[in-house]
Amino acid sequence: MPYDEELADRIRELVGSQSDLTEQKMFGGLAFLIGGNMAIAASGEGGVLVRVDPEQSDTLVATTNARLMEMRGRQMRGWLRVDADDVGTGRQLAEWVERGTAYARSLPAKR
Repeated sequence: MPYDEELADRIRELVGSQSDLTEQKMFGGLAFLIGGNMAIAASGEGGVLVRVDPEQSDTLVATTNARLMEMRGRQMRGWLRVDADDVGTGRQLAEWVERGTAYARSLPAKR
C-alpha cells in the first residue's frame, strides 16, 4: 500500500519551517528527517510512524492510541505507529509531529 500523499502534504505543512529538513522514502512511506534523523513518516501501512524517546515509548503506548512498531516480529521502542484515524485532525497530527521533531532535534546530526 503506498503512503497517503495527502497526509504527507499535511505533515510537510507542519514541518516546513524546520531547519535541516529533508524528505526520504523509507519504511514503505515518506519520512521527514531533521539533521538526518527521522522525525515522522507518512507510513505505507497507513497513518504515521513517529520516532520518540525510547524511554517515553511505554507511557505513550499506555496513554494514547499509538502502538510500538514491529520489525521482523520484534517490537521497536522509540518507534510508534499511529493510525490515520488518530491523526485526522490538525491538532492530532500537530501533536505527533511535535513529538517526532522534538526528539529528532535532540539527536546529534548525521553527516
